Parts: sequence; structure tokens; C-alpha cells
Amino acid sequence: MRILHTSDWHLGKNLEGFSRMDEQERFIEDFINIVDKNNIDMVIIAGDIYDNGNPPARAEKMFYDCIKKVSNKGERLVLIIAGNHDNPERLVAASSLAYDEGIILMGTPKTIVPKGKYGNFKVINSDLACLEIEVKEEKAVIISLPYPSEKRLNEILSKEMDNDEDRRKTYSERIGDIFSNLQEKYYKDNTVNLAISHIFVNGSEETDSERPIQLGGSLAVDVDKLPKKAQYIGLGHLHKPQKVRGIDNAYYSGSPLPYSKSERGYSKGCKIIEAHPGEKAIIEEVYFNNYKPIEVWHCNGIKEAINKCEENKEKDMWLYLHIKTKEYISTEDIKALKEIKKDIVEIVPEIEEKREETFNGNIKEKSMAELFKSFYLNQRGIEASEELMDLFLSIAQEEDGYETEETCD
Repeated sequence: MRILHTSDWHLGKNLEGFSRMDEQERFIEDFINIVDKNNIDMVIIAGDIYDNGNPPARAEKMFYDCIKKVSNKGERLVLIIAGNHDNPERLVAASSLAYDEGIILMGTPKTIVPKGKYGNFKVINSDLACLEIEVKEEKAVIISLPYPSEKRLNEILSKEMDNDEDRRKTYSERIGDIFSNLQEKYYKDNTVNLAISHIFVNGSEETDSERPIQLGGSLAVDVDKLPKKAQYIGLGHLHKPQKVRGIDNAYYSGSPLPYSKSERGYSKGCKIIEAHPGEKAIIEEVYFNNYKPIEVWHCNGIKEAINKCEENKEKDMWLYLHIKTKEYISTEDIKALKEIKKDIVEIVPEIEEKREETFNGNIKEKSMAELFKSFYLNQRGIEASEELMDLFLSIAQEEDGYETEETCD
């Protein structure tokens, strides 16, 4: 049985206000080709299909078009679980239509997948967060745990938490109980035994673009709580592809695109697993293209920054521009840079000798607009844009009753 594991697509995501959906469409085209080329029997997507619970229509269309093509009219099984960014009810809304295509959507840990035919496949047994399926001539048992928030976890464990000892168990211990009970009950010697979930495992490496789910460690899972009898554990949530420390068979596939500047410096991809009953799984990595890299430049002065932008204006990238300067960066300089290089994400002034702003005259004679403009310039090293000034003044008027022409008193 050949299985492909991916996660954290975050369809509809922006980078500081810039849409990434053009890149995501290119990824999906390549992803479909990878699935076909590698003769995949089952595709697993381990959560965070969308970037938020109310994705744009274009993102939803991308997703549904993709999984329909991947399933190939029910010839290939597709199993999808919700992550912490997904709205579980919205994600599974199309389940009745997806079944005929061989697509299984699971929104919450309490999901019980109905038994029956899914395209050319069959669910022969199912329970909370677990299902047994026939894939061609083999059977697979898959512990499938969508993002288990504290509330969702309590919903499936409430009947079992009937004494003080059970109620005192940590989040990690309760997740461990679910994995342990399901593997003891359903894993067999003659089945391919898998597990998928959208969780944070202690000791794993995070990036800047993930929404924290562990809340200071309270929603983190210890590695020894993962199902030890699984031949492969496919995880979602972390964007850097990595093997989980302390266990041989658990992996985060990572996101398909770099979603923050902290994700530069390593390749993105998916895992392909060859698994058969009673045998150690063979795991390989297939890498994705980086359609529009994220770069960080450090320039000595505005002139060098402008020259470098001119030299690279045809290069397709997302740019974070750090500029060393003795003076503040004016609005005119910012406009000049962005006219040359359209995809500058952020301009960061690094002022070598920062001086404190002093006012000529009495501070009481300064208008609210002048005070904010001076403060912003002093703190950020760049002038506030017209849009930012308009936003500030509208908030000031609404909340505090300031008028733009009035002075502070």
C-alpha cells in the first residue's frame, strides 16, 4: 500500500496582506502530478486545509477541485482531518457528495465515519477517531484524530472521566489514553496500522507562521503518548518538515509553501510511505517547488537598497528589506522602493544612531496628528503612511472625541 502524507496547506493565506493563492494553485497542479506519478493508493491530509474558518471562495474551489482530481472518481482514497485553523463543520459539509468520490472528511475527534463504500473502497469498521478500510487487496486501520481542543477532547471522554483520578489527568495523558485504547482494540497483525492527527508533540520545532495550540505547554503531547504499535504516524500543525524526536515512525510533513521568513533555508515536501502488514514502513520524501521564495536583504543605506531592487526587479520573490541608515526613511523613499520592487513585504529601518525626538515649542500646542506622526517616526524610523494616519485619526475621533484640527490640552 502506497500512502502520501501532507498537511498545513493553509489555502487562502496571506503574507502581510499579500495573497499566496497564485502560488497555492501552482502547488496543487504539481501535487496532483506527484500523486499520479508515484502510484499512490491513499492520500492523507493531516489538517489545516484552510488558513481560517471562513476561507475565500477561491480557496474552497481550489481544495475541492484538487481532491476530486486526486481521488480520480473513487480510484484513490483521500482521508482528510481538520486542523486548528479549520472550521470542522464547514470542512465536512460536503461529506455526502465526497463519499462517492472516495473522499473521507473528519471534522472533530468524535467523528464516526459511516461504514460502507467510498468510491472503490470500503469502510468495514469504525469508531470514534478510528476506521478500518479495504484498500485494494489489503486492509488498513487508521487512528484518525482531528485537532483535539480541550473542549472537543472532553466531549469524547466525558463518560470515562467518572472519578477524580481521571479528571486530574493532563491533556497529554488523555490523548495518550485515546491512542493506547484504540491501538489495543483495533490494530491487528494482518492490517496496515497507521495514525494521523493534528497536534503539537513536545520537543518539535516551531516556526513563526503557526497559530500556537499548546498554550504554554498545556496542549502539548509527550512523545511517549503516541501509538507505539503504529507503522507510521502522520502529523499536522508544524510547518517545518521533521521527524518527531524520540520515536522512529512519527513525522510532520510540514506546509507545502514557506509561510514566514523563518521558513527559509529548507525545502518543503510530502512523505510517501510504502506499508504492508507486519513490515516496517519505508518512508521517502518528495520535494515541492518554491514558486516565490522569501528573501531577507540587509542594505547599507537607501541608495544601496534602491540599486539592489533595480538589479533584482524581475526576480519573483517576497522581500523583507532591512536598511541601515543614520536618518529616518521618508515616505518618498518607501514609495520609490515599492515602485521598483512590487513585492516588498516589509521595510525595516536599522537606525545606527537613534536620537530622541524633541518638539519645538510646547507639547500642548501640538495636534493629535502631529504627536502621533512624531511618535511613529521616532519609534519606527519611517514616516507614517497616509492610510495609517487616516486610521489613527478615525480611531482617535471615535474613541476619545478628538478632532483633527484641535490641539491637545
